[in-house]
Amino acid sequence: MSMKTPQQLHIPVLIDAVLTVLSPVKNESYLDLTAGYGGHASAIIERTDAPQQATLVDRDQNAIRELSKSVAFANKARIIHSDFLAAAKKLVDNGERYDMVLMDLGVSSPQLDRAERGFSFSSSAPLDMRMDESADQTAAEIVNRASEKELAVIIERYGEENVKRARKIAHAIRINRPIHTTTELAKIIEKVLHRDGKTHPATRTFQAIRIAVNDELRQLSETLPLVLELLNPGGRLAIISFHSLEDRIVKEFLNEHAKAGYESDLELITKKPITADSEELVFNPRARSAKLRAAVKK
Repeated sequence: MSMKTPQQLHIPVLIDAVLTVLSPVKNESYLDLTAGYGGHASAIIERTDAPQQATLVDRDQNAIRELSKSVAFANKARIIHSDFLAAAKKLVDNGERYDMVLMDLGVSSPQLDRAERGFSFSSSAPLDMRMDESADQTAAEIVNRASEKELAVIIERYGEENVKRARKIAHAIRINRPIHTTTELAKIIEKVLHRDGKTHPATRTFQAIRIAVNDELRQLSETLPLVLELLNPGGRLAIISFHSLEDRIVKEFLNEHAKAGYESDLELITKKPITADSEELVFNPRARSAKLRAAVKK
């Protein structure tokens, strides 16, 4: 039985919509700040026929390793191991400009499906959740060292959990420490909240801890103005988000720069976010929460 590669396991979300809003043209330059396993990049570079004009960034060393082995990218595209904020700063400092920029903010399927990464509670694994495995802070450190008050704030703010439930979860975590695995944490939360629907009661808390571990919202907020500098006039920007906190940041940024009258430097391509249709959800159910927003630089 043949083993699937990470590229085959990861289906790029909203790929047709991404191609539509970015409208790649032959020989155009392309920056992918969250390249992952190259699903979107492959489709875009196929249209531009210019891998040497592409820069692919990812903070996950496993993704970088796979990109570097890929026939489509190796020795052709520039591949950078970095979080997107640090990469964007460096590219701006270097005076680089691109015709297209893509940010896919989701956790990739290979990250979710590799139990040892600790992103999912579907199987027991160490509490890790680092997108960059060389980073210092893990989920275990937050779960076992943060104060009860700090935990409640993280769960409420980043998990979008209501205050009462966030405090209950934080208290249960504190009195059950040390907690070593994803399933331990999920069971503790389930005992406090119980199941009241299809969604596991630990889902929001796991989202919150992952966001805190990877500093996701600050990175996104600080990267967006840099991305604007990285676009050529007429350059297109596409951003895929997976929860309302990310989407709100993206929406507010794009609207701020598109609705400033004579001073506006963006024009919206998408008035409302594009979401996956029923056909895509059949073969890629993880696309159900994806929202695509896009704009063009004036």
